[in-house]
Amino acid sequence: MAETASFLDRHHFLLRRLHSLTGIVPIGVFLVAHLTTNSSILWGKVGLRADGHGMGLTEGGVTYFQKEVEWINTQIPHLLLIELVLWISIAFHSALGVVYARQAKNNLNRYPHQDNWRYALQRFSGYFGILFIFYHVATLRWGWSFLVPPFDGSVPWSHNFASSTLAASLRGSWEEFTIWGLLVSLFYFVGVTLLVFHFANGLWTAAITWGITVSTAAQKRWGVACFGLGAGLMIAGWSSVVGFAMLNPLEAKKYEMKFHEKHGNDVAPLVIPGLSPAANPATSAVTVP
Repeated sequence: MAETASFLDRHHFLLRRLHSLTGIVPIGVFLVAHLTTNSSILWGKVGLRADGHGMGLTEGGVTYFQKEVEWINTQIPHLLLIELVLWISIAFHSALGVVYARQAKNNLNRYPHQDNWRYALQRFSGYFGILFIFYHVATLRWGWSFLVPPFDGSVPWSHNFASSTLAASLRGSWEEFTIWGLLVSLFYFVGVTLLVFHFANGLWTAAITWGITVSTAAQKRWGVACFGLGAGLMIAGWSSVVGFAMLNPLEAKKYEMKFHEKHGNDVAPLVIPGLSPAANPATSAVTVP
C-alpha cells in the first residue's frame, strides 16, 4: 500500500512559490525601505533640502531620521495591520525555509563549486537572520532593554529619541564604546550583511523557481541585476550600522530635543540613569506632560 503523501509534498509547487514570493513581498520590499531609511543617518541633510540649511551632516542625519521615524509611528495608517502582515510573512518564510533547509543534503565537501557555496550560505544566512531579526525587533521595537548592554535597562529604545537610543544600543553605553557594545555592533554588521545576501541571492533563485529565467544566459543577466541591487543594499546596510555606531548619543539627543521643540511636539525629555547633570541636562525646550 502506497504511503500517503505529506501536506508539503502534495502542495510542493504552491508552497515553493509562496515561499519565494514572501521573501520578496513584503519582506524584501521592507528590507529595502528599512535600510534606505536607516542609512539616512549619513545622507539625511541632503534629504532635508531647504530645511537642512545651516545644519551640519550629523544634525541633518539625526533630524531627517527622526522625521522619518515619527512619520512611521504617528502617520502611517493601519500600522498594526502592516506589522501583522509582515510578521506573518516572516514566520511563514522562516518556518518553511527551515523545513526546506533540513530536507536538503549538504554536499559542499564533495562539490565545492560556486553554486554550492551560495546555496550553503543561503541556508546559513537564513538561520542567522532569524536570530538577528528577533534580537533587533525585541530590543528596538518591543523595548526589551535588558538585552542591550550594559543589560540594566539604562539604554531604552524610544522612537521619540530614535538616533540617540539606537546609537547607545550599538555602543553599549551613552558615553563611550564598551566591549559588549563592540560585540553588538559586530553582530549588527554581520546580521545586516547576511540578510542582504539572503535577499539578493534569493531574488536570483526566485526567478528560476517561477520559471522566469530558464536559459543560462537569462540567469546570468538576472544575476548581474541581483548583484547590483545587493551591492547597493550592502552599502546602505553598512552605512547604517557604521553611521549609528559612530554617532555620539548625547549629541544626537540634543538635536532630537531641538527637533521636537521646533515642531511643538509634547515629548518628555529622555532622562538617562547614571549620568551626571552636565551630561544629562534637563531641558525646557521640550514640553513635559
